[in-house]
Amino acid sequence: MDTENISLTESEWQVMECLWEHSPKTGRELTEELALKMGWSRSTTLTFLRRLEVKRAVSSEGSEKVKAYSPLISRENAALAEATGLLSRVYNGSIGLLVSSLTKKQRLSREEIDEMYKLLGEMEANCDD
Repeated sequence: MDTENISLTESEWQVMECLWEHSPKTGRELTEELALKMGWSRSTTLTFLRRLEVKRAVSSEGSEKVKAYSPLISRENAALAEATGLLSRVYNGSIGLLVSSLTKKQRLSREEIDEMYKLLGEMEANCDD
């Protein structure tokens, strides 16, 4: 399934996080979990589930009374789609500009810097030019 065009709202991410944690989950289970976590009503949760079905981010099985929901996209693919969209919209596709912006406001730990060096080394080794 092509997940590059799926964009999730902040609230839809909350629903997906519940499903990525454990699935399938019934509408009732999700309603109870999101009522505690977000303070949502049953109708709010069911509205988000319908939206996610339309987006083809989740699937459901069962009857109208008892439906079980499962994610159709992985957390990694959803995160990649969001990051790609952000990079394109805000930073004109420039990873360097993104990293520069982030590091101006947030200090990186030694481990994070080492990880970035490692990633850059791997990218350089795989570079064709």
